[in-house]
Amino acid sequence: MKKVEAIIKPFKLDEVREALSNVGITGMTVTEVKGFGRQKGHTELYRGAEYVVDFLPKVKLEMVIADDMVDAALDAITQAARTGKIGDGKIFVMPVEQIIRIRTGEQNEEAV
Repeated sequence: MKKVEAIIKPFKLDEVREALSNVGITGMTVTEVKGFGRQKGHTELYRGAEYVVDFLPKVKLEMVIADDMVDAALDAITQAARTGKIGDGKIFVMPVEQIIRIRTGEQNEEAV
């Protein structure tokens, strides 16, 4: 099993969720986050004063999926989240050693 974390642009969330659903991924956790990479923020005008926005709004998706579903999930996220512009995001894949469903005590594959 793998944990997949994806940082994407907020307006791409619905497209990514739908693409993941189409490949059989039904559960995920979504968090609103802020950050920057190569975009390095930008300047904005507010009430006549210019200020720098260092951290840009992003959305972080987290899901634990079976090893045989990882490639399909990565393709779905990549295709749905891509705009071709800087700041499209990143995907991280990490191994998962153990899962326990708190309600039932089920473990590992049964708990996903």
